[in-house]
Amino acid sequence: MILQLAENIGRNLRQLVAHIGYATRSLLNLIAVSGGLLKRPGLVLQQIHFIGNYSLLIICVSGLFVGMVLGLQGYYTLNKYGSEQALGLLVALSLTRELGPVVTALLFAGRAGTSLTAQIGLMKAGEQLAAMEMMAVNPVARVLAPRFWAGVISMPILATLFSAVGVIGGWVVGVKLIGVDEGAFWSQMQTGVDVWADIANGVIKSIVFGVAVTFVALFQGYEAAATPEDVAGATTRTVVISSLAVWWLDFLMTALMFNK
Repeated sequence: MILQLAENIGRNLRQLVAHIGYATRSLLNLIAVSGGLLKRPGLVLQQIHFIGNYSLLIICVSGLFVGMVLGLQGYYTLNKYGSEQALGLLVALSLTRELGPVVTALLFAGRAGTSLTAQIGLMKAGEQLAAMEMMAVNPVARVLAPRFWAGVISMPILATLFSAVGVIGGWVVGVKLIGVDEGAFWSQMQTGVDVWADIANGVIKSIVFGVAVTFVALFQGYEAAATPEDVAGATTRTVVISSLAVWWLDFLMTALMFNK
């Protein structure tokens, strides 16, 4: 019984390591064939426009409400200690360091990521990728690479928009509705937020999340079997794997970046 259990655990671990190794090799291959995009930047710009249209509205609306909740909850907490003047600093640091990159990545996975997976999976089911290979066109370079780099470029832009709109939401609740001093709100934020330690590290986080979420979405679509059932399953796996990857990477990078 114990030997059977140990054998099953060992077999599953070996399959997991082999799968991670295969995915890593696929990511390196995707990056290696991306050089041709320098001659055709229009492919990447087209995908950035596509991904932005899919995600912009939900990112802005979510950022506004997250900022408003931060303003409300932050005021209740700071008011207990007579520090409500630091509300602007609390809202800005919460958004630039954590909530902006993380929530944007999760929303991106659920909106644009699933769309990319379904798009690639349906192209595979319709044998469009196989037709490209027959015409000596590399589908990884022609189809996957533009979408991958578009996701990597779009993520920090969307995260910045999320944080900016969130600050506006915190200002509306804190200053306009509750009555926190407007000068203190902006001056505390200006003096307390460091461009490199806070904003730049948040941008680095969003770039890493962009690589992880976009690659997971494309990989799941490309590896899905050419059936409607497996394409549907691949979109679900995209959300689950991307979300777990974002949380794990966020913990790792937060421990490395903000340990002082």
